[in-house]
Amino acid sequence: MFIDSHVNLHGEQFAEDLDAVIDRARAAGVGRMITICCQLADFEAVSAIAETHDDIWCTIGAHPHHAKDRPDITADELIEIAAHPKVVGIGETGLDFHYGYSPKDQQFQSLVAHIEAARRTDLPLILHTRDADEAMADLLEAEMGKGAFRPLLHCYTGGAELARRASKLGAYFAASGIITFKKADEVRVVFRDEVADDRVIVETDCPYLAPMPHRGRRCEPAFLPDVARGLAAVKGWSEAECERRTTENFFRLFDRVPGP
Repeated sequence: MFIDSHVNLHGEQFAEDLDAVIDRARAAGVGRMITICCQLADFEAVSAIAETHDDIWCTIGAHPHHAKDRPDITADELIEIAAHPKVVGIGETGLDFHYGYSPKDQQFQSLVAHIEAARRTDLPLILHTRDADEAMADLLEAEMGKGAFRPLLHCYTGGAELARRASKLGAYFAASGIITFKKADEVRVVFRDEVADDRVIVETDCPYLAPMPHRGRRCEPAFLPDVARGLAAVKGWSEAECERRTTENFFRLFDRVPGP
């Protein structure tokens, strides 16, 4: 099976045809999905989708764009919500210095709380990083020194240096549809040269970043095999090997999601 480790199903983009989208994903061989919480206020909607479907799980977190909404969020609060039986990860959290929708100090404050929650629950930590490679690497190294946690750099488009530094900490990396984009040579080089074969998984990040040949369309989980084909080409794997490896890696990281 394929596993889509990062979907955003609760928004208005899927409000009219969510059941059909999920059915198409299953028909395409997607056997598990994790729907992501990017705002604390959205958890009820996110978790409701996971509760409704046996093959979908969820996370709890606040994207760095939304760090300003609750910069004072504590690890204790996140851990309390993470007790929900369908929560299998902490995040999406991280650092985004490109748009600056939240002040940097509030992004750091929120991220550190998420790291502590991930450390104490032993749940994977789903990280977003944009234009913040050095700051993210520095923080991950400092926080890992306080106690282990399990980072996943989702939709990875960062540079080789962050990939190397995060890899030394045991981080996982998720390839998205970007790996198929014509102008994404730098991303492909990083996945080829810096990301270990046993530390890579796949995602669509739907409804964003539809892979080739679907560019320009709303992305959906059924497009995950196209992402996998792109990763397979980069890694020199057959499509079957890519499916096997990324699925095994997923279950090693997200060990609270039941296997087949």
